[in-house]
Amino acid sequence: MELAGEEDAFAAREAATAASDVSVVAPGLAVADAVDPSRVRGLAYTRRALALLGRIDADVAAARALVESADLDPEGVGVGAGEDRPTVAVRARVVRDSADASTGEAERECGAALVARGFAVDLDDPDLVLRVLFAGGVCLVGWVVAESVRDFSTRKPTDRPFFQPGSMAPMDARAYANLAGAGPGSRILDPMCGTGGVLIEAGLVGSEVLGNDAQAKMARGARGNLAHYLDDGFAVIRGDATELGVRDDAADGAVFDAPYGRQSKIARHELADLVAGALSEAARVAPRGVLIADRSWRTEAEDAGWSVTDSFERRVHRSLVRHVLVLERE
Repeated sequence: MELAGEEDAFAAREAATAASDVSVVAPGLAVADAVDPSRVRGLAYTRRALALLGRIDADVAAARALVESADLDPEGVGVGAGEDRPTVAVRARVVRDSADASTGEAERECGAALVARGFAVDLDDPDLVLRVLFAGGVCLVGWVVAESVRDFSTRKPTDRPFFQPGSMAPMDARAYANLAGAGPGSRILDPMCGTGGVLIEAGLVGSEVLGNDAQAKMARGARGNLAHYLDDGFAVIRGDATELGVRDDAADGAVFDAPYGRQSKIARHELADLVAGALSEAARVAPRGVLIADRSWRTEAEDAGWSVTDSFERRVHRSLVRHVLVLERE
């Protein structure tokens, strides 16, 4: 799996929503089992998934030798034989300048090895693409079997019908929605939905979504934003995140971005009481959750009945670090 961004542990955790046994093996690269290509298309911090031919040292000659000798159809990619073989192209990359290898040479050498094995090269519109990825001391070689849809720039918060400063970037919102279990057949709740950014991303990967916000302005605005991006499958209500008007287990996942510490009071709640109450209500409503905040809130999450399965500190800018807790109900 070819990761995006600079935080490999976080990217791998999101990738684990589309695969099993995800393990980072080099900067920007991970290996995994049982990859679901349809889920890969909705990932934020994975660019591509490959059917791996092999892992060798970060050396062009070694990469060519692998292509010359490997089983070229390791997972039923469909390389065919003879005249039935698809056209191919080789794309090489050095990840984050972490290896000393010539991508041009790698593409020529591995392309020549494929031609020698009966493939025709089409650099403009190939049926299959072979990726040769150099990172650290390793090289991974494999066929591209899935790519994520990287259209986040088309949904900038400032371009939405309703915008408020501080709205989360769509790429991050997608990742948090995925961690909460977004996907076809799921229902995702955001009890402090703000302008609805997380719910938009959850809806775009197939979830039904339910938003809640204490402010009427926010609830109306989020409803308008969701209607702009989604055809159906959404609802937004005005309510208190500590007393949600929904039944037990109404959602498959809950995700929310807690108010920051500089806001000492939110509506009628002290911040700590608000977050603790929202965590408790989320545990009543959903079996998994994701909390994003400017501090950990781990103790409050555990007191509310959650187990913290993963935690991350993600720097947004010099003065803000987002703490992310991935939660499972005990």
